[in-house]
Amino acid sequence: MANLAYKRASADQQSTDRQNLVLAETGIEDPVVFEEETGTSSRLHPLQRPKFGDLLTYARPGDTVHISEMFHLVRGTGHILDVLHRDRLALRIHDGAFSAMDLTARHPRTGELLSTMKFMVQTLAAAGELQRDLQRELTYDGLRAAEAKGSKGGRCPAITAEKTNDVRTAYLDGRSIAALARDHGVSRGAIRTAVADLMPEHTAADREDAPAPELPVTLDMPGKAADFLRTAELADVERAALDHGQAVRRGTGYTLRLAAVTAVHRQLLARCQPLDGTAAIPAQRKARREYENRVRTLGPEAP
Repeated sequence: MANLAYKRASADQQSTDRQNLVLAETGIEDPVVFEEETGTSSRLHPLQRPKFGDLLTYARPGDTVHISEMFHLVRGTGHILDVLHRDRLALRIHDGAFSAMDLTARHPRTGELLSTMKFMVQTLAAAGELQRDLQRELTYDGLRAAEAKGSKGGRCPAITAEKTNDVRTAYLDGRSIAALARDHGVSRGAIRTAVADLMPEHTAADREDAPAPELPVTLDMPGKAADFLRTAELADVERAALDHGQAVRRGTGYTLRLAAVTAVHRQLLARCQPLDGTAAIPAQRKARREYENRVRTLGPEAP
């Protein structure tokens, strides 16, 4: 019987150091480690992740899968039961709410999960989902309150105001965007944002013979889609459109009124594609379809 350790960090800025510490403290003997590439999102179903797929291929009856905390493996009640039913995996969670549960317990004759354990797993997972939803609502309300006082919400710019002039001067002197990104330890997108009005495509638009710039179009994005996109990796222009959207309350939910050019609306719609997957809840799938219908009114995509 082998011990298999699974680790995952969902953002490029995160590491698995804490997971390593928790697993090391358990004294697991000779674990076979399966670690996802940094930035593997929790929204991707575990059964669709490359390294977890390798783990399932490697696992044999009697092997135990060790995880530091449940959320490193699954997100939501649907995910956890899918994993527990898959190949009758024996799971050991070593920290967090699930660490007190024996997830290897099964009926002695049928080998199926015990009904009481299913109930406890679903209850704890649902409580986790509720906690995340409440945190998003509090964050959203905090941003709206800050905006009402004149403060701008959203992420801090990667290039500080003190460095922006240096970046722009270096760009005008012929320094490439890639080189500036390396010099300042930021993404190329952050450099492009800082020098956007100096780039050739922008200065060309200032010429008299250049075509008139495309005007932004205002569309309403359902709140479920907007909440998903706030946690997704977006291009700077997409993030800016989202951050400047105007929230309109709709009963217990809200709609985000976005003003953006057609191309950006189509890009945001493409980012919502995971909401059509099996891991999404019906309300999320409905929100994506509503936004898709509104984007379609903008006409066919240019070839």
